Amino acid sequence: MSLGSVRDRWHLFAGAVVAVALGVGLVQSALQVLAATDRPQVPPGVSDFERAQIREGYAGAGTLLGMCVMLAVFLTVFVVSTTFGFAVAQRRRELGLLRLVGAHRSGVGLMLLGEALVLGIAGTAAGLPIGVLGTWIQSKLLIHVGILPPWFEAPWEQGALWVAAIVGLSTALAGVLAAAWRASRVSALEALADLPHTRPVMTGFRWLWGISAAAVTVLMVIAGQAAREFLAGLVLALGVMVCGSVALSQLSPVVVPLAGRLPALVLRGHLVADLARANVLHAVRRSAATAAPLIVLVALLVGLWGTFGSMAKAVGEEQRQLVTADLVIGEKVAPGPDFAAVSVQTTVPVKVTRTVGRKKRTEYSEAIGIDPPAFQRTHKLRPRKGSLDKLSGATLAIGPGMAMEGYKLGSTVTVAIGARRLPLKVVAVMPETLDVSENFYVPRALIPPGIGTTESLVKVVPGKDPRAVAARYSEVRTVQDWAEAKGEEQQRGNTGLFAVLMGLAGVYVAVAVVNAVVMAATDRRREFALARMAGLTRGQVIGVAAIESITVVVIGVLLGSVVAGAALAGIGAGTASMFGVVVLAIPWKLLGAILAASLVVVCSTAALTAWSATRQPPIALLGGRD
Repeated sequence: MSLGSVRDRWHLFAGAVVAVALGVGLVQSALQVLAATDRPQVPPGVSDFERAQIREGYAGAGTLLGMCVMLAVFLTVFVVSTTFGFAVAQRRRELGLLRLVGAHRSGVGLMLLGEALVLGIAGTAAGLPIGVLGTWIQSKLLIHVGILPPWFEAPWEQGALWVAAIVGLSTALAGVLAAAWRASRVSALEALADLPHTRPVMTGFRWLWGISAAAVTVLMVIAGQAAREFLAGLVLALGVMVCGSVALSQLSPVVVPLAGRLPALVLRGHLVADLARANVLHAVRRSAATAAPLIVLVALLVGLWGTFGSMAKAVGEEQRQLVTADLVIGEKVAPGPDFAAVSVQTTVPVKVTRTVGRKKRTEYSEAIGIDPPAFQRTHKLRPRKGSLDKLSGATLAIGPGMAMEGYKLGSTVTVAIGARRLPLKVVAVMPETLDVSENFYVPRALIPPGIGTTESLVKVVPGKDPRAVAARYSEVRTVQDWAEAKGEEQQRGNTGLFAVLMGLAGVYVAVAVVNAVVMAATDRRREFALARMAGLTRGQVIGVAAIESITVVVIGVLLGSVVAGAALAGIGAGTASMFGVVVLAIPWKLLGAILAASLVVVCSTAALTAWSATRQPPIALLGGRD
């Protein structure tokens, strides 16, 4: 019976098979690449600092791939569960007939588990070749975004294939559990009655999850506003994105019709538009199944990108407020009559070795050579322990990037600068800041000539035009531009990570939405036939389906934006308290791109499925019921 159901209703399960195939392919390719990152390939002849950067890139790739595997498993289960939940709602009459002829509840549930096993096997078989191609694509993508070096290769790992196959079958079975339980609860008379009130969309379990997630979301939004602290706002924003998207996804049969009244106001006054509006408001299950994946996509992607962007902008604003200089010049500048202060800073790679307990710990990083008096005249940042006035001779100050790494004031560490190894005493520990690029400060006298990169922070004397001073130098920026560049540099580091996750989430949501539209269209043949018998042309019926899909897309993007906005509100309050101004990055371009892509995918799919469903004459469909 399971094989027959899958064979006869393959169009209902196509989306789930695609989701399982993508999940298997992604898990297999991610594990292949992940296994290769455990054995970093470092070419001979590189410096210790470059070697450490390469190893750090391999570690970052491993973290990203682990996130991709978890996201793929979650989204695969989500698509499979959505598919079977929708399929159970459409097959209630069939399930009722099975119960009527003597099928037990356990037998109905086992039939659905068998169907999930069949599609799991099919999806796994299709996904394994995808994994081979995905290994090459993932390797090239990670190299392109700069996480892995150009020479990286991922050799074949037999174990990754078996793990991916097990994941494919497990996710297919896990996704069907809730639907199998609901199918086993179908009563024969309830299904045969075929009345609207016998088909509840909001079950008790769905109400529980939806209201609980909504309550937690509201509490976190209130806490984010009350805390008025930037880091707390960041942490709470992540929670709001997850809980808010879960809440609206579970409550979508309730909130989608309510939100549907807003864009429906624009669609009044035309027969086709009015029919589309009525379908959105009354075909609750169909509208919710299409809008729910979009709500999750917009809430997570817009919220995460806004969070990353806001953090990058906050780094720039923090640096702008901490630095009192006017210009940043990309060379060594000598003091002159036009300068109130000149702080020359030279950045060099260093190797810092310290003893922690009985073990030695080594950090490959960068140190900034400074002149403490000049540095303090151009910076507001002051040590939380010790004093920069003592930074002379064989001494070291711990920068903001290492402020929380356990370095103790008065301890001695060994620092390798160029070819020199020096024991340096820690005389100051700076407070932690959002910018973690400055790890160590040393006296400039300790830096050998000819190494490192030098820049000068210049404060112009009052009354002197900084632009006139800047015109003398070829490489010069205002502190405002320099601070913004620091934030943009951090944002570039986030962009590669986010692009991979965004592409993955986008593909899965496209599969889920297209799957929901196709499944709904196959169940609407009689509805379309009745509309044509009532006088609508075939083109008008297709127009109804297209306008309906546009409305649902707008609703999904709107509700997802509400969740993302709630998440970013706490960040805005935290930056207002921290900097005196609201620092917030709202990704309007990303939101517009998601809206445009969703409209194209969903509207074209709805139009094509409606065109396919109306190919037969309406009298042929209304002559009997399947």
